[in-house]
Amino acid sequence: MQAVTVDEAITLMADGAPEPRRHKKALQHCDGRILAADVVARRDQPPFVSSAMDGYAVIRTQQASDDPLSEFTVVGESQAGKAYTGPLRDGEAVRIFTGAPVPGEAGAIVLQENVIRSGDRIAITADGLKEKKTHIRLAGQDFRAGDVVARAGECLDAWRLSLVAATGLSAVHVAAKPRIAILCTGNELVRPGHAVRDDQIFESTSFGLMSLVKAWGGKPIFVGVEADSLKAITRALRDMKADLIVTVGGASVGDYDLVKPALYALGYSPVFEKVELRPGRPTAFGTLKDGTRVLSLPGNPASAFVCAQLFLKPFINKALGRPHIEEHLNLPTVDALSGNGDRQAYLRAKVVTDDEGRPMLRAFMDQDSALIQVFAQSDALIVRPSQASPALPGALVSFIRLDRR
Repeated sequence: MQAVTVDEAITLMADGAPEPRRHKKALQHCDGRILAADVVARRDQPPFVSSAMDGYAVIRTQQASDDPLSEFTVVGESQAGKAYTGPLRDGEAVRIFTGAPVPGEAGAIVLQENVIRSGDRIAITADGLKEKKTHIRLAGQDFRAGDVVARAGECLDAWRLSLVAATGLSAVHVAAKPRIAILCTGNELVRPGHAVRDDQIFESTSFGLMSLVKAWGGKPIFVGVEADSLKAITRALRDMKADLIVTVGGASVGDYDLVKPALYALGYSPVFEKVELRPGRPTAFGTLKDGTRVLSLPGNPASAFVCAQLFLKPFINKALGRPHIEEHLNLPTVDALSGNGDRQAYLRAKVVTDDEGRPMLRAFMDQDSALIQVFAQSDALIVRPSQASPALPGALVSFIRLDRR
């Protein structure tokens, strides 16, 4: 099977994702969840004309011919949640507080700092008489009944949660989190906290992948670490129940790369088996006989993380019913970059500033895909298209931001 381009692989991953499932959840449990249905306002917000400031509601400010101050008689009070219900006439004022209903006849709120009060009489200062603003909020100024205030596919962040709550809804339909099962393979891998031989390393990639899956809205399921055993890997794959299985390692064609033989033993049908990129060319995607989807990532951490950013993220977005938008930005490079070969390359990099505080990109000198520390220090991936010409210092280069919490 011929290798696909990065863009083709992204499209195929999104196309292969399941349709969003939805369920209803109480609003207090929806932080960070993805809406599965539009939220429509059931009434105006605010539902009444309200005051934007503390002060006094009057029909209009008046200035007596022989006095620089306009005087009013205070006839009542309007609090937030407790409206003044009496009439308001010329020469009268109602003490009012921010958010309180404005008497129907009132045309302005005089700020309390522009008022001198003595008993039930107030006098408006010269500054108050010059004020042009009414400090009145109209009913429905925020939103109207029937308005769509939040749309399916949007993330319920702090601001949207507050907005939905303002409509009066206590529960909403959100997309179910796609279940992403993660299986790591390799005789050399040992879970942290366990005894390790001199010829072994601690398994670490699953921790990063599970964090990314959570950040992108999925539900990570750590299956475990399996040795390079066809029987063990086949058994682990057969027993998984998930929207997507992500295997890490064993994806190439070496004697101990046994993930593909295990997959084919379970009736695997590949969608693509290689991607024209560096790092991560052996990345593959397909389905088992029972319909379970499988994304096979290379074992080197940098390769796995780059490919997760490129291919796992759009799969999760599609399964959540949200659009996948990976914004490509441009910044000048600090150092010269060599020309590129046939495969699109992704260089780990950091956004830095020059002497004048302008942002630039500094690619790490060592791009070995086994280096975890380089990835931990990176916040960007420089995108080098296939056959890209060398880039001199200061040249604009394309990059994508790495997802970091």
